[in-house]
Amino acid sequence: MINASDRVNAFKEFEYEGWQKSVEKYHSSFGNLTKQTIAPLLDAVDAGGGKKLLDIASGPGYVAAAAFQRGWQVTGVDFAEAMVAKAKELHPQIEFQQGDAESLAFADSQFEAAVMNFGILHLAQPEKALSEAFRVIRSGGKFAFAVWEKPEHCVAFQIMLPAIETYGDAKVALPEGPPFFRFSDRDRCIDSLQTVGFKNVAVQTVPMQWELADGNELFDAFYEGTARTGGLLRVQDSKSLENIRAAVNQTTLNYITNNKLLLPMAALVASGEKP
Repeated sequence: MINASDRVNAFKEFEYEGWQKSVEKYHSSFGNLTKQTIAPLLDAVDAGGGKKLLDIASGPGYVAAAAFQRGWQVTGVDFAEAMVAKAKELHPQIEFQQGDAESLAFADSQFEAAVMNFGILHLAQPEKALSEAFRVIRSGGKFAFAVWEKPEHCVAFQIMLPAIETYGDAKVALPEGPPFFRFSDRDRCIDSLQTVGFKNVAVQTVPMQWELADGNELFDAFYEGTARTGGLLRVQDSKSLENIRAAVNQTTLNYITNNKLLLPMAALVASGEKP
């Protein structure tokens, strides 16, 4: 029986390897979707300029770049070297470094604010990351994170997950991690932030729309541009992948408008203040 420490390490390695190989596809496919939560995230921490902000699990640096444009002194941190390299390539004026969200290499109270855009979904121990965010911001500072809403509010997941469940093996032996949609519940967000010490906790819904060319682009976005769902897809046999892709293409026909695939999506942005 695998012990807790080995389970955590196995999931971290799985996520790390996934993101090391998914950078370019994530940037070209998910980028225009996940950028839609940037303004609500920064607004939630009063990112108006002149102070220090930490972008945790910064990925290609989208949030960091927007905060920099607002006048903040920004540092981005991500555990995948490939993501850090991409962020530096896209935003050479900003400081990015490799680091672990669950054990940040920064002093207590070093920043006025911190944000995490969908990164909490990919952590083995998300509560540790919340505690670390609390630790590194100053009293009166704010922290906010974004996550996907429940699948019924995110059509891309409504399409992909049933296709995998029906035509693939959803029970293949992948490293065990926290439930992907655990923070899609408002009460869970509120409780998690309050448990580590945040006050004045709030959660808002952010409506989104993902524009893609067709079902093939949606399939490829998940297959090549994600760690968790992509990892599940990449261990399927060729026949299962063919059937999953066909199911995705068929279902997405319902969302084609003017020769474009338009998928309604939604996110939650949760925020709190350090007393």
